[in-house]
Amino acid sequence: QVRLVESGGGVVRSGGSQRLSCAASGMILSVFTSSAKAWYAQAPGNERKLVAQITRDGTTYYADSVKGRFTISRDNAKRRVYLQMNSLKPEDTGVYYCQINSDSYGTDYWGQGTQVTVSS
Repeated sequence: QVRLVESGGGVVRSGGSQRLSCAASGMILSVFTSSAKAWYAQAPGNERKLVAQITRDGTTYYADSVKGRFTISRDNAKRRVYLQMNSLKPEDTGVYYCQINSDSYGTDYWGQGTQVTVSS
């Protein structure tokens, strides 16, 4: 059974940094490696929105609001996805979700989310 678990959330002051981690289990290495990975954020009272994405070949995409501040990366051997968040702003506050888009399995997988709160 494929399972994604996010960690690393918490409370951080404005201007600070935080690193999120997503651990995948139940997914064979070749499938994880070939899949696109992404981080989404859901602010209070809002819909879930794409924050960052990395394709199988390493191409990255970032929402304009986080460009230059956030970095998505992955360690395929460890089946992990990371989101390094720098220069955090209160508007970055929300629940952050890890997503793996598997063409091999023909579905998207989501983690349970981890709360990030940025205080001003």
